[in-house]
Amino acid sequence: MRSLLLLGLLLVCVAHASDVLILGPENFDNEVGGDVPVLVEFFAPWCGHCKSLAPEYDVLATTFKGLPVKIASVDADKHRDLGSRFGIQGFPTLKFFPAGSKEGEAFSGGRTAADMTDYINKRVGTNARIKKAPSAVTVLTEANFDEIVLNKNKNVLVEFYAPWCGHCKKLEPEYEKVGKSFEGEDEVVVAKVDADAHRELGTRFGVQGYPTIKFFPKDNKEGIEYTKGRTPQDFVDFLNEEAHTERLLGGDYMETAGRIEELDALAAKFVDADKAEQQKLIEEADKLAKESTHKNAKFAKFYTIAMKKIASSGSGYLEQEASRLSRLMSGGNIKPADAGQFAKRKNILKAFQA
Repeated sequence: MRSLLLLGLLLVCVAHASDVLILGPENFDNEVGGDVPVLVEFFAPWCGHCKSLAPEYDVLATTFKGLPVKIASVDADKHRDLGSRFGIQGFPTLKFFPAGSKEGEAFSGGRTAADMTDYINKRVGTNARIKKAPSAVTVLTEANFDEIVLNKNKNVLVEFYAPWCGHCKKLEPEYEKVGKSFEGEDEVVVAKVDADAHRELGTRFGVQGYPTIKFFPKDNKEGIEYTKGRTPQDFVDFLNEEAHTERLLGGDYMETAGRIEELDALAAKFVDADKAEQQKLIEEADKLAKESTHKNAKFAKFYTIAMKKIASSGSGYLEQEASRLSRLMSGGNIKPADAGQFAKRKNILKAFQA
């Protein structure tokens, strides 16, 4: 039981890292007013403008990583005393605290990463340049459109946009979240094309306004107009339904990813079974794995591998294997596709906890 409880802890998803320093009552005065200046965002989790600012603020924090400036944030809805202390009356509010000062100066400049970088460079004397993370959205042109979009082994979501379009600019960070959510998904591509620069593509697919979003499933390369909601979650739900994937917003996997119901039922019985029963369950699982036509069939073998390891080494194998997979997933150079494989194998281990 102890091993299974520890396994459960190991299988908890890890949040995506950010270079933004998180402040609260316990560390605010230690981090602010010291030897280096600090830009602080006072935000509320429910605030729409704060959500829009978040990707730009993350880029800003990455840009100044390693330089003598701190980019920080405070959940001022949760820590209301800090909000009151600095006169916060709306979200998001940005304040700049010079080195050695706990008196914040109101920041009223532009809210793009470039605007904020320019402001800090002028105030502090740094010469930082924007460091954007590589985009998870595939960029299409006339040269690669057919090769990617018309590939019958891929389900492709395409945004036709124009750089000057205000709605397109608003959608851009949200669409990036969708691309990020499907990184490592071999049969799904989240893509975009500048249909102002590549007008023949827009004409070819009947694009009359921006942004226009079309879905090109494996079995229909004429393209289907996307008419549902435009939040990242709306797109993720749509792709999961249409492409039969099991992704969560942010890039993690549903607990069902990689798993097969019939094999889950056998796994749930395995740990507490006696040796003779375990052998029968292994044989049954092996037969099911070989005959399975389930969408997760290629992961079926990991059920029998786990069963054989538990039978020979005990249930402690579950904790050890979960720990090993977690270490592999936390490696800095892991490819998204490999991370997906490991996540699904960890999901399979959960079946033995039932």
